[in-house]
Amino acid sequence: MIEVKNLTKQYGSHIALNNVSFKAHEGEILGLLGPNGAGKTTTMRILTGFMPPSEGSAIVAGYDVMHDSLRVRQQVGYLPERVPLYPDMTVESYLAFWARLRGLKRPQPRVKAVLEQVNLLDRRKSLIRSLSKGMKQRLGLAQALVHEPKVIILDEPTIGIDPQQVIEVRESVRALAKDHTVLFSTHILSEAEQVCDRVVILNKGYVVAHGKPEALRQQLDTGGHIYVQFTGASEGQIRKMLDKSPAVASYQKQAAGYDVRGQRGVDVREAVYEQAAKAGIRIVELRPVAMTLEDIFLDLVGREE
Repeated sequence: MIEVKNLTKQYGSHIALNNVSFKAHEGEILGLLGPNGAGKTTTMRILTGFMPPSEGSAIVAGYDVMHDSLRVRQQVGYLPERVPLYPDMTVESYLAFWARLRGLKRPQPRVKAVLEQVNLLDRRKSLIRSLSKGMKQRLGLAQALVHEPKVIILDEPTIGIDPQQVIEVRESVRALAKDHTVLFSTHILSEAEQVCDRVVILNKGYVVAHGKPEALRQQLDTGGHIYVQFTGASEGQIRKMLDKSPAVASYQKQAAGYDVRGQRGVDVREAVYEQAAKAGIRIVELRPVAMTLEDIFLDLVGREE
């Protein structure tokens, strides 16, 4: 449904995207992750027909963004980070306005259906200025859905809303995958793990990793993060023992034990076991700690740095 191949975007001497390639399949929620300046917004602007790439190609719903830009825009619903709202319009009139812009001849049935879909039907006569930030986000999502596009592109849809509204927006996004392909940009890593089927991690214009979060964990987790609990020694002795181990990159006290991270590419389990045995310190619990998407992200971005 989305196929990006060798996409490059250059602003003067600055390269915002460098040979980026990825795919998003029909009915999939693909997360686009990266720090500020990674190239996320540039990618979305190219995919929505807002700007052309310098090199490479992008196909959206079967249409080329360079040669069929109008067709692409007809197939895409876009929710930017700052939702384009008109505060003096009512919810219903605003959405009907967008529906007509999108070419719907009889917008009312579709407007009603979409407002019901985003749980705003009871606020259809309210002025937009009276809505909460979360409701405005849902109205922005309704604007992106009103013309029934095949592809939905969402830029940081949960920024600045309270936790309950975040849950509501996430549920709305997950429901979209039944009928749409979703490209979901976020810097909240736990959110991407909960919502997205796969993720693409960008840094400095490059794709540094892509795949399902669990697959990335299996690929990158080399035993370098463990929880270990000792007995028969003081805290000072334990810290001294861990400080001596060249395999230990960092550690911190956690509950009755220690959260220990190893040097990159080192299985810290064996090193800690051997060091403890030499010091006469017994281990009562030692288990690997599964990598989270945040661990993967920080590891990959830190490696690039």
